[in-house]
Amino acid sequence: MADFIKNPVVDLLDRNPEPVFSGKDLSFSKDEKAQIMKWVSSYPSKEGAVMHGLWLAQEKFGFLPPEVIQLVADEIGMPYADTYGVATFYTQYFKEKKGDYVLDVCTCFSCQLCGGYDILHYLEDKLGIHKGETTADGMFTIQEAECLGACGSAPMLQVTNGPYVNHLTPEKIDALVDALRDGKMPEFESVTLPQDEDELGGNRRTDVSLTPTYGVCPVSETLS
Repeated sequence: MADFIKNPVVDLLDRNPEPVFSGKDLSFSKDEKAQIMKWVSSYPSKEGAVMHGLWLAQEKFGFLPPEVIQLVADEIGMPYADTYGVATFYTQYFKEKKGDYVLDVCTCFSCQLCGGYDILHYLEDKLGIHKGETTADGMFTIQEAECLGACGSAPMLQVTNGPYVNHLTPEKIDALVDALRDGKMPEFESVTLPQDEDELGGNRRTDVSLTPTYGVCPVSETLS
């Protein structure tokens, strides 16, 4: 049997990395503490508040190095290992510093067939980095994402755990990057579903004429 500790399949994380935050910088404000306690009191057990606490911490510190995860664990009163397990399970929690804008390009099955990798590679070429990397100016990080639940709008991406940008094309990527450089986040875009379209006898939405209509998705040129 292989010795996993001495010969891991993947590199193990540094258990005691140099802290990024310390001293007075590593603390919650009085209002933040009160908000965490409000979440704790709203669940049958305090552990239920951990996702809220981690999210608040990420909004405050930008990402979740070990000392920030420990801070959340201490505030809620739960073991570090359990808090760390939640933080590392969800990709929406950033365990390392990211760019100002994190571009999660979906390459799961539907987006893969409809051009997800075409868009990913175009974005990599445009920004001069590969997935998992951040531009030298610290503005953009590109990530490859699993299904984001917008298969009918493929190919698509999500900006920093926030708005979706649907039906992507190179031109739409150009416009998105230019807007983000100017500090303008994309607005929420509602897309109709097939059952909303007149020709299918649906039209269940009162705003159907004001929203992008459901269309045939493109066919990918690259599948990896």
